Amino acid sequence: MNLRPSIPAPRVSGTTTATDVPLYWAAYGPAGGARALVLHGGPGADHAYLLPQMLELARSRDLVFYDQRGGGRSRGDGRAPVTWETHVADLAALSGELGFTGTTLIGYSWGGLLALLYAAGAARDPGIPAPARLVLIDPAPVTRQFREQFEAEFARRQAAPAVQAMRDELAGSGLRERDPEAYRQRAFELSVAGYFADPRAARNLTPFRVVGRVQQSVWESLGDYDLVADGRLSAIRCPALVVHGREDPIPLASSEACARAMGADLVTLDQCGHVPYVEQPAALFAAIERFLA
Repeated sequence: MNLRPSIPAPRVSGTTTATDVPLYWAAYGPAGGARALVLHGGPGADHAYLLPQMLELARSRDLVFYDQRGGGRSRGDGRAPVTWETHVADLAALSGELGFTGTTLIGYSWGGLLALLYAAGAARDPGIPAPARLVLIDPAPVTRQFREQFEAEFARRQAAPAVQAMRDELAGSGLRERDPEAYRQRAFELSVAGYFADPRAARNLTPFRVVGRVQQSVWESLGDYDLVADGRLSAIRCPALVVHGREDPIPLASSEACARAMGADLVTLDQCGHVPYVEQPAALFAAIERFLA
């Protein structure tokens, strides 16, 4: 059974004018609430797959999401390569345009790494609006070595006999012909099964697609990166919370190194993979609320 409720319309939405490519944004929650800006994963995805679960944080906050360049409703012309520097510059421009100076950044997965790259840039460049606080939910690996470990672990999980058996079952089910939409949903669930502590929980994740060209371009732009050794993490001075699912294919050691370098709080969630807002929402949101309080 699919447990995802419907996604409500935003309170207000629009596109940026301060960026050379219009970026779509959407605000939820009370207009007078404390403000927070949410950065989705990917790269090359969009914000919709964080919904509706992440709207728990909009109960008392003015919570703004946006589609990063190259994905969702922020596609642009598709000709220029998108790099991590592009995303940092876009975030700086959007923060200035929407008045997000000195507010909270909440980054999930790649969005967590983007938040770190942005905050490190703000620590060194007074022209970049600095965040007041960071909330990093299962952030992408903070070094290339940790990323390679993640890629190997995710591939191992996707090739596991249990997942392969589910693929074989789908292939022989005749669902593609009987109900193409249900078939696409099931195929999506199997494509992300390795991110979950329990692959069956994938049915509760809002489907999304990643623009492969954008994803590849951004990761290539990072090169042989190491945000710990190069001092970028230790340069970040704002309070930060790192939350990590113990069974995330991204190594827990990456988030531990991240938290250590910044002097940040680290919360580890048991029986949880890479998607805590689906797998352990009560524990995730309780940890975030404690930190933001």
